This record gives sequence, C-alpha cells and structure tokens, in this order.
Amino acid sequence: MTSITIIKAGFLTTIQDLGRTGYRRFGINPGGAMDQRAARIVNGLAGNDENTPVLEMHFPAAEIGFGGDLMFALGGADFQATLDGVPIDNWRCHIARSGSILRFEGKASGERAYIAVNAGFIADTWLGSSSTNLVAGIGGVAGRPLRNGDVLRSPESDGSLDQNALRQIAATSLIPFYSRFPTLRIIKGAEYGILSQAGKAALTEQTFELSHASDRMGFRLKAEPLATTRPLEMVSSSVTYGTIQLLPDGQLVILMADHQTAGGYPRIAHIIAHDLPVAAQLGGGAKLCFHLVGIEEAESLRQQIEHELSLFRIGCRLRRRV
Repeated sequence: MTSITIIKAGFLTTIQDLGRTGYRRFGINPGGAMDQRAARIVNGLAGNDENTPVLEMHFPAAEIGFGGDLMFALGGADFQATLDGVPIDNWRCHIARSGSILRFEGKASGERAYIAVNAGFIADTWLGSSSTNLVAGIGGVAGRPLRNGDVLRSPESDGSLDQNALRQIAATSLIPFYSRFPTLRIIKGAEYGILSQAGKAALTEQTFELSHASDRMGFRLKAEPLATTRPLEMVSSSVTYGTIQLLPDGQLVILMADHQTAGGYPRIAHIIAHDLPVAAQLGGGAKLCFHLVGIEEAESLRQQIEHELSLFRIGCRLRRRV
C-alpha cells in the first residue's frame, strides 16, 4: 500500500468524488467535486473508475509528499505544478517516486485543481460516497479539510506504474475553457416568467460580478437588480446544481455543488450541464454573462460531451493494454 502525506495543507483541500446521488428526497444534497468533468478526466487518466475519490484543491494548494512510487494525474485549474522542482503539465499522468514532492507555484487559470492517484484514496464513505461534506462533517477524512501531516493511503494496483498511461492525454475538446469572463449558457427556469421585459433583457445583456462571499454552496452575483412584474411568494421547491435563484433584492445566486435540495426563491434559470465546469472554476471578482438557449441545444451539448467522455474512457483502457 502506498501513501501521500499532506506536508502543507493549503487552502481548503478536500476529498471529493461525484457525490451521493439518490438521496435528495431525504433532503441530502449530492455534493461532490465542483468541476465534475475535471474529476472524471483525471480519474480516467489514472486508470480509475470515474467516481473514484480525488483531491480537490484551491490556491494556495497543498504541498504533497509521496511515500512510495505512485502514478497520479492532474487536471482542473492550472496551479503551475512542479514535481521535485520540475514543471509538469495538467491533463496527463505522471509518476512520482518515493520521497518526491509535489508543489504548486502559482495560479495560471481556474480555481480548483484535481489530483487522482492510481487506485484512488482510502477515505471515509457515507451513503456510497467519499465526498467531504463540510457542513455535515462526513466523508473524506472525518468530514473536514485536509491538515498538515494527514496521510492518505492508496491501495496497491498492478497498473500503478504503467508506462503506457504516461502517453495518454485528454483531448482538447474535453477540456473546459476556463476564463474569468465567461459567457455561460442557461435555460429558462420554472419562474422565469416573473421577470419583467427589462428584467429578462438585463439577465442576458448585463455583466455580473461574482462576489467574494461565495462558496461551494452558492455563488452570489452582483449587478443591477433584475426587475419583476410582481412579488412572488412560493413554497420551497426543488433545486439543483446550476439553478439560478432570484433573491428578494433582485440579485442572483447560482447554486453550486453543496447546494440545498429545495429553496423558496424563484428559479429563473439553470446553467446548462455542459457549462457547469466553467462556472465551477470561477472565483471572487470574476465577471460573467448569460446566454439563453433552448432545452434541445442544452441536451445536445450534454450528449456530445458524454459521448466524448465515453470514448476517452475506452481510449484510456485500450492504452493500458498496448
């Protein structure tokens, strides 16, 4: 069994997978990695099932020591990683030798980086997921961010040092384009109709700024308040990752990975699944715009990326057999 040691924990490093699905009816949110596409890709590169636990890191990111020879894959935000002082690339596999040190020197793009190690990490599991839920204090490592000195163990794997895997890289079409000024595509929400004509125009024509008072639960936006045709009082209704709610002051909040399962604010729109990874990589101060699309386009884009991810996983498996 090999291991890594968190030498310096950095800012909010947690264990995440794709979340605990199937429990919304009990009020349990899925949680999981903010940028799920990045988590799926690094797991594919590392030869894992896509739901295998990974590290989600913010900047300044953790300094990591390796307690044995281990293959790992990097993806998500570009924090300018170095292995024993040598720069290494995102979106591919690397081999660390026992005693190697992984550091992150600066933030080039994105807000959340992901590390997958071959065979994954051994972590606390609840309801079939190892995702860390910081509010409930469950999953990952005692439901908390990683600390200095934490040791994460990885089961041994026959393919842990498979040299063929080093040649596998993620296709450009799979990698989200991380920007601090993105245009995110949205579809109409159930209460979109309460916006006035001016409010509807402002939703897609003005620029919103992401507040620094944002976290894994929700991103608060700042802009001119959106006008409505009437006040709306509603009972709590189901929401999901990417739901855009209209607050009483006319401002917007985007629900993120740790969102609640129901809310009482009008759901005026939803970010389409294809663009959620781009939204997930935004940080405080980022500027963004919305572009309204139809459900058919949103579904088409989702199917397209899922098809590409499926081919990517097949390619990774075949590469290991060469």
